[in-house]
Amino acid sequence: MNTKRLSRISLAVAAALTVGQAFAATRGGQLTFGRYADSLFLDPVLNDANLDIWILTNLYDTLLQPTNDGKGVQMGLASSYTTGKDGKSMVLTLRPGLKFADGSALSASDVKWSLDRARNPEAGAWNSSLASINSIAVSGNKVTLNLKRPDPTLPAALATFNAAIMPQKLFTAAPGKNDAEKAKAFAEKPIGSGPFILSEWKRGSYMVMKRNPYYWKKGDDGKALPYLDSVRFEIIPDDNTRILKLQAGELQIAEFIPMSRVAELKADSRINMTLFPSTKVSSILMNNRPKLNDGTENPLSDVNVRQALNYAANKDALIQVVTYGNGKLMKSYMSSTTPLFDANQPGFPYDLAKAKSLMAASKYKNGFELTVLATSGSADDLALLTALQQMWGAIGVKLKIEQLDAATKTARYRANDFQMRTAAWTNDINDPSQITSYYTLFDNIESVHTGFKSAEVDRLFAQSQQELNVAKRAAQYQQIQSIYLKAAPIVYLYETPYPVAMSNKVKGFFQIPLGNNLFASAYLEK
Repeated sequence: MNTKRLSRISLAVAAALTVGQAFAATRGGQLTFGRYADSLFLDPVLNDANLDIWILTNLYDTLLQPTNDGKGVQMGLASSYTTGKDGKSMVLTLRPGLKFADGSALSASDVKWSLDRARNPEAGAWNSSLASINSIAVSGNKVTLNLKRPDPTLPAALATFNAAIMPQKLFTAAPGKNDAEKAKAFAEKPIGSGPFILSEWKRGSYMVMKRNPYYWKKGDDGKALPYLDSVRFEIIPDDNTRILKLQAGELQIAEFIPMSRVAELKADSRINMTLFPSTKVSSILMNNRPKLNDGTENPLSDVNVRQALNYAANKDALIQVVTYGNGKLMKSYMSSTTPLFDANQPGFPYDLAKAKSLMAASKYKNGFELTVLATSGSADDLALLTALQQMWGAIGVKLKIEQLDAATKTARYRANDFQMRTAAWTNDINDPSQITSYYTLFDNIESVHTGFKSAEVDRLFAQSQQELNVAKRAAQYQQIQSIYLKAAPIVYLYETPYPVAMSNKVKGFFQIPLGNNLFASAYLEK
C-alpha cells in the first residue's frame, strides 16, 4: 500500500472540503435593512422613483438582467436570445418551467402582454425605452420582437425595471376601470417572478419580503435561491439612528451612510463599511442662454466663462470637503461606470492660471455676480457652494447662494428660472443613451434645462441609436463627450459611490451601479 499517495489524497479531499465549507452559504433567517424612506408604488411600468425601483427588482424579474458591474446584461427569465442579421428582430427563449410567486405558470403570453403594456405610449415615463418594438409574436417558449429599426439599446432596455414580466391574469383581474386603477390595486399585493414576494407592508414604518419558493435561479449549493427566508425593511429617515441601530445589532444593513461617518465605520471591526461603485455624478447645471428669465444679461452664455469656472473649481479639494475623500474626479457628463464612458476625456483639472486667462478672454473680464440654487437643509450643498465662493472669488466671480425647498427649486429649474443649480444623476439603464439624451439633447428637456444645443451631437446621437457595431458606437459617444466637454454647459464635479454599512455576518449582498439592491444571494453567516 502506498501510504504517501493515500496521505496526498486525504489532504486533497480535506482541502476540497475546506474550500466547499468556505463558500457554503447559510440558508434561512431574516435580514433587517434600514432604509431612509419608504417605497410608494410597486408597479414597474407606471414608475420612475428610485425608492420603488430599487425594491421592484427583488419582486419582479426581467427577460435579461444587468450585470453586477453595470457594464452589460446577462440572462434572466430568458435563457438565450438571438438577433436578426438586419438587426430588426430579436428572438428570446424562455427558461423551462418558469412560475410566478403564487405558483402559476409564467408563459410567453405573459411576456407579450407585459412588454405591450410597458411600451404603450400612454403608460409611464419609460415607454420610450421599448419604442423600437413594432410587434411581438409568441410560439411555445419563444418570444419574437419585430423592430422598427435596429436598436443597440434593446438588450439593456429588456433588463430595466419597466420591462418586468407580470402575470396577465392576476393583473387584469385586479379591481379598477382602467390600467392605472388596476396597477394601483395590484401594487398593494404584487405578484412577480423575482426572488422575493411582498408579505407585509405598513406604510412609513416597515416592509417584509419573503422568499419566493418558485424562483428559478439556483445558489452555489444547487438549491433554489434566495438563501434568506425574508428581508425586513425598517424605515428610519435619520442617518444617526440607522447607524446606532446597526451598531446595536437591530439592523444588519444600513443604507445612505453620510460620507462624514464612513471612516469611523470602517474602523469598527463589527461592521463591513462598503462603498459600492455607482453611476452617481454630481455637477452644477448652468443656464447657457444669453438672457435670464427676467431679461438680464447672462455671463454664463460665454463659453470662456463656463470653462473658467470649471478650471477654477479645485475638485480634489471639493472631494475632501464634501465627500470626505470618498469621491472621484468627474471627467465626462456620464459616470466612469457607464458603458462607453471615454476614459481619455481630460475633464477640467484645477488650473487657476488657465481660468484667469479664459476670464480675460471673455466679455466679463472685470468679474460679475452669479446666483446658484441650493437645496435648503442640505449640508452637502452648503459645504460645496461655500468652498466654491472662495475658489471663484479668485477669478472675480461673486457667488450668491439661494436656498430653496426641493419642490420650489425643482419648479424654478423646470421653468428655466435659474442661473445655476446643484444637481446629481444616477442611471436607470445599462446604456449611455439615457443620460446622453437628457444632458446633451435640446429636444429632451432642453439639455437638462441648460439650453445647450449642438446639431453635431444630435446627429451623432441619432446614429448611435441604430449603430449595432460596438466600436463604431463607442466612437460616436467619444465624439459626443468631447463636444460637450468643450462647450462646458455644466460645472463638472465628482462621482460618488453608494455607502452601505453591513454587519460582518452579512454576505452576498450587492448594490449594482444602477442602485438596485440585490438580496437573492445574500445570507447571514452563523
